[in-house]
Amino acid sequence: MKSYKKAFSASLALLITLVMVSSGCSSNKSNKVDEGAGKATEAPKSEAATDESAKLPRVAFVYIGPPGDGGWTFEHDKGRLYMEEKLGIKADTVENVPESADAERIITELAQNHDVIFTTSFGYMDYTLNVAKKFPNVKFLHTAGYKTNENMGTFFGKNFDASYLSGIAAGKMTKKNVIGYVGAFPIPEVIYNINAFTLGVQSVNPEAKVSVVWTNTWFDPTTERQAAVSLLDKGADVLLAYQDSPATLQAAAERGAMAGGNDSDMTRFAPEAYLTNPIWNWGPYYTKTVQSIIDGTWKSEQYSGSLADGMVDIAPLGPSVPEDVKTLVNDTKTKLISGEFNIFTGPITDAAGTVKVEAGKTLTLDDILVMDWFVKGVDGTIPK
Repeated sequence: MKSYKKAFSASLALLITLVMVSSGCSSNKSNKVDEGAGKATEAPKSEAATDESAKLPRVAFVYIGPPGDGGWTFEHDKGRLYMEEKLGIKADTVENVPESADAERIITELAQNHDVIFTTSFGYMDYTLNVAKKFPNVKFLHTAGYKTNENMGTFFGKNFDASYLSGIAAGKMTKKNVIGYVGAFPIPEVIYNINAFTLGVQSVNPEAKVSVVWTNTWFDPTTERQAAVSLLDKGADVLLAYQDSPATLQAAAERGAMAGGNDSDMTRFAPEAYLTNPIWNWGPYYTKTVQSIIDGTWKSEQYSGSLADGMVDIAPLGPSVPEDVKTLVNDTKTKLISGEFNIFTGPITDAAGTVKVEAGKTLTLDDILVMDWFVKGVDGTIPK
């Protein structure tokens, strides 16, 4: 997935310089100091001003986009604010950090004067690991990755369950049986969510097909809007997007179609056109993790949240969705939480008709996390 604002004045000046220099490496990433809703208070006058402040770890977050994206980074920043309120900590953030060597330089700079660093996009994985090996006394938490170290853990959630629920709603609401999906990058995280969404669609509407277009972006509203329009031009009347912006929803609303986005409740961007989509709730995880570091109980792990623990959820279905559809979605959600139902239980065939999961078999989480094939019902290809 996915503004260095506090610390000490000398470090702040150095990082701002670094961020300004690195901004030229990406055409749509500014790497500027965050001036938005996540703005932190001034740095403390002394690192050990009080006994209480000395006990609190210095925390930093690295963001792929701006908190104002309305989706992925917006939700991570909400989680940061929740953690700050609960623990009395003012964290630092760097936004618009590209998934490149610039990320490693910025994470390295942060590691020199922070105790805990959250890196919130899949493409930061190797850069985070490289820095973690150089700073064994700093704790690193990486979103959506699979590599760990003694001082580096990972965290993500089973958002594919929420994608399945979104698919049920989409399958019920389409009138043309043509549903579009704007995918970010052809990585397992996006592929298994497209598959889960399609399985949800087909569970209630086997005639419907899901057409996929790739943007190779996380946050580029112009490109994402163009992809959405291309799907609408193909006849899609319902869209979903695994992107950080609401551009797909807004494009659909202009054409009288329904749509959902990703990561956050996007009702506010086009209420009457809004379907639903998977959402995240990072605050409790951030709070629990930092508290464990304060208590000295933290250990590296690969944490996977779920509908049951609330890290993953589905946004409220839009006002245009009938009550019977809402009931069906909620009933299925209850079964997923209880374990009565698992969406990746066979028989499941791929888009070419080959059986990938036999009847009675269920994919393990490890199987899901490396998925590189589309299920039956997806119209699209996965670039090599």
